[in-house]
Amino acid sequence: MKEITVEADVSKLPVVTEFVDALLEEKECPLKVQMQIDVAIDELFSNICYYAYDSSGDATVCVNIDGEPMTAEITFKDKGRPYDPLKKPDPDITLSAEERDIGGLGIFMVKKSMDEVLYEYKDGMNILTIRKAF
Repeated sequence: MKEITVEADVSKLPVVTEFVDALLEEKECPLKVQMQIDVAIDELFSNICYYAYDSSGDATVCVNIDGEPMTAEITFKDKGRPYDPLKKPDPDITLSAEERDIGGLGIFMVKKSMDEVLYEYKDGMNILTIRKAF
């Protein structure tokens, strides 16, 4: 398990993405899967940056890649206000963008593109884990 802790600021998104991508490349992750994971990182890390804290705080991203088939497990941790994005109802994608409520599309895309998405609030931390086999 490798991890990185950065300030929960969107300017740190490239640092997080490069960290995860380097580990994926070491394990010869296909580019299509890496791009799906990158989209998930963008969504989940951005949500921490914009919504977890009233002022500032840190986010930790833990990466474990192993198994057969090879599976990437990426966990996002923050000490912001408790929030389970998986409890929000999925958007009705049959409606036009104008008819849909604002929000929820990003986490919906994460749920659809990853094999598994889990959330828990433990020891004062939001812990959201995504898993994707390749």
